[in-house]
Amino acid sequence: MATDSDDAGDGRSGGDVLVRPMLLDDVDAAERLSAAAYLEVDRRHSPRAWPEPEPRAPERSALWRDRTAHLLRTDPGGCWVVDVDGEVAGMATSLRRELLWVLASYAVRPGLQGRGLGRALLGAAATHGRGCLRAMLNSSQDPKAVRRYRLAGFELLPQLQLWGRVARRDLPVVRHVREGTEADVELLDSLDRRTRGAAHGPDHALLATQLRLLVTDRPAASGYAYVDDTGAPQLLAATHRKAARALMWEALAASEPEVTLRIPHVSPRNQWALDVAVAARLEVQPHGLLALRGMHEPAPYLPHPTLL
Repeated sequence: MATDSDDAGDGRSGGDVLVRPMLLDDVDAAERLSAAAYLEVDRRHSPRAWPEPEPRAPERSALWRDRTAHLLRTDPGGCWVVDVDGEVAGMATSLRRELLWVLASYAVRPGLQGRGLGRALLGAAATHGRGCLRAMLNSSQDPKAVRRYRLAGFELLPQLQLWGRVARRDLPVVRHVREGTEADVELLDSLDRRTRGAAHGPDHALLATQLRLLVTDRPAASGYAYVDDTGAPQLLAATHRKAARALMWEALAASEPEVTLRIPHVSPRNQWALDVAVAARLEVQPHGLLALRGMHEPAPYLPHPTLL
């Protein structure tokens, strides 16, 4: 997720400033910084009726570090930090898949916003996307983020979050959904290209280590979903709403009755996911923005929070 706590600033950072490529040794500091920045934005913009945003759990921190180390291997030119007086004060990671550029994460340390650090970071990361026809990212609803991405030419679409415990009595019988394997990667990439215009390519190897893979592959419709340990889809692509619904129901059916799950990025064209949420008695809440440039809104599709 890209959260912009920094405004346009006046270009003065106050101290010795260096924008440089991210190194593997920076990952721990970048994770702590991003966790603090995202929590600050969540607390500032979370509706009062929502549960109080909590610090990133240790297991989520480990996943974040693994994803960032992965991007340093696949896209070193898209990963940057800014140092102020020798300490990491901001970070940005991005990836390029075929002709699609994705801003994966982007944050400035709380208390250092408004000094031009975020603008410098975003400019460095954006060079990795030169020549790409399409771009996408997840954004907070922070007004500064809205301004920055809109001025950069992005279309901003509202997203919903699906949240709660699944009503077990309403689970339908799902057929023709199976566990995915490495042999399915070619199918997954073809579904990615159909929905978002570019394959995830090397990201599937990482996702397979972090999430459960579900696949449906029928003559009438096909699709896949990566599902976390709560039963929440974290990435889903399909050729038809019917396949997307089947995958989502299969994921929800595997959730524990007492576990609260969260599906964070449902954009307007993906009403099929809202239909499943209503039937499963999940709460529906506004949650951030999907930013797109040079591309149609993907559907049926649920984007990964950072790898989109």
